[in-house]
Amino acid sequence: MATKLYVGGLSFDTNSDTLRAHFAQWGAVVSAVVVTERDSNRSRGFGFVEMASEAEAETAIAKLNQQMLDGRTLTVNVAKSRPEKSPRF
Repeated sequence: MATKLYVGGLSFDTNSDTLRAHFAQWGAVVSAVVVTERDSNRSRGFGFVEMASEAEAETAIAKLNQQMLDGRTLTVNVAKSRPEKSPRF
């Protein structure tokens, strides 16, 4: 089962392809996305990587948390699920 990771501390120069390649060293990457501002398309400094298995996700966390990418120190951990929003009436 795939495991989604939160990746914080990204450089504004890091894109989704760079993020995917960096994490692919430690296992199969299902998806990688750098979150961007809606209007300017500028990076918001964080993203998400989905690893193919829990074991690969744990390896990626162990190897990449507090390591450098594009001159910035990464924070890597398991992504927390968003709370459900109550419907608006």
